Amino acid sequence: MPAAVTISDIHVDYGTVHAVGDLSLEIPQGASVAVIGPNGSGKSTLLKVIAGILEPNSGSLDTHGAATAIVLQSTDVDPSVPITVRDVVAMARYPSVGLLRRFGADDRAAVQSALERLDIADLADRQIHHLSGGQRQRAFVAQGLAQEAPILLLDEPLTGLDVRSRSVIADVFDVEHSAGRTVITTTHNFEDAAQCDLVLLLATRFVAFGVPDDVFTEDHLKTAFGGRFVRAGDTLVIDDPHHDHHH
Repeated sequence: MPAAVTISDIHVDYGTVHAVGDLSLEIPQGASVAVIGPNGSGKSTLLKVIAGILEPNSGSLDTHGAATAIVLQSTDVDPSVPITVRDVVAMARYPSVGLLRRFGADDRAAVQSALERLDIADLADRQIHHLSGGQRQRAFVAQGLAQEAPILLLDEPLTGLDVRSRSVIADVFDVEHSAGRTVITTTHNFEDAAQCDLVLLLATRFVAFGVPDDVFTEDHLKTAFGGRFVRAGDTLVIDDPHHDHHH
């Protein structure tokens, strides 16, 4: 498979804090990829680099001309600004349409399709501030879909959501993946990660990359989680409050 993303020895530092380093790999087009690791391991930083909103200190990253759409873990909207769910989703089309041009039929169709697929079409005229956490997350995922970019990046999109929102968003990911879009998501959930084609295990540096069974080995998990990892019989237990504990 041709590469959707090529990462060549990138390093990212926030001042004196080392975020990601010694990372080189290729992500195939059309793959679903889970990025997992301890809290502070560089997962969100990596997504921002792939999205082009953060420059690495060294190394390079290439999406081979493909556009990316990113859904961040938390998106702040000024509560004093009146903005509807439809407005939020429609923002996805601004890069191609521009702020001052009218939407065409394709733009309106992309927005409406995204609203319907995330099951929030009936909320389109509601203020984004009046939604529940799960509904807000669905709105921002809809914004990511409406960009119709070949590479979709999602930063912990299922964390802390109600059952309904988790189900809707997970189904959308499956459809996007089946349609050939490259879907890269960060997660703390080992079961969610195991459903992806490939898993990248990070600990501010590369630990392992490959199919889930090859990545989730005892040696790799010990390397990533260190003393927070123990074995209880046939069960691997992660002593980390941000992760589902059993694998």
